Amino acid sequence: MTNAPIVITGFMGSGKSTVARALALLLDSQMVDLDGEILKQEQRSAKQIIEEDGEPAFREIETRVLRDVLQNNASGVIALGGGAWTLPGNRDLITSAGGVSVWLDAPFNLCWQRIMASDDVRPLAPNEQDALSRYAERRAAYASADLHVAATENKTADEMALEIVTALAG
Repeated sequence: MTNAPIVITGFMGSGKSTVARALALLLDSQMVDLDGEILKQEQRSAKQIIEEDGEPAFREIETRVLRDVLQNNASGVIALGGGAWTLPGNRDLITSAGGVSVWLDAPFNLCWQRIMASDDVRPLAPNEQDALSRYAERRAAYASADLHVAATENKTADEMALEIVTALAG
């Protein structure tokens, strides 16, 4: 298959963490949730950092933690935060580590539905209009990922993980 890290990207609510967990299970490898790793290292959530220090400070921390994760988890599955892939420097780090990127391409309505249903407060999606603008801004960056997987309401995380494994094997 691949000894390189497999990096899952996509918009908030696209299912990155859930699919990454299913994929890691299928590949019998480690899964790292970048936002979880940031919480572990910083003792603050992404939300807290963004609200207290601003998004630019959060992005610096996110890049540092991504670098650490890529160095310490040479292979495995990494679920990025929604904005991590949009920074060219982060894409370069992933490419340099031999990473394979997978975009979970979910329609905005599905993402918004999941954002609203979640207990997580998303400071970068305070309302539907702001979220839609951010979604539109990020799509071009997401589209540069190595693999594209359509994330739809009727596709399970296991089905998407299998689709990724099949694409990597093919």
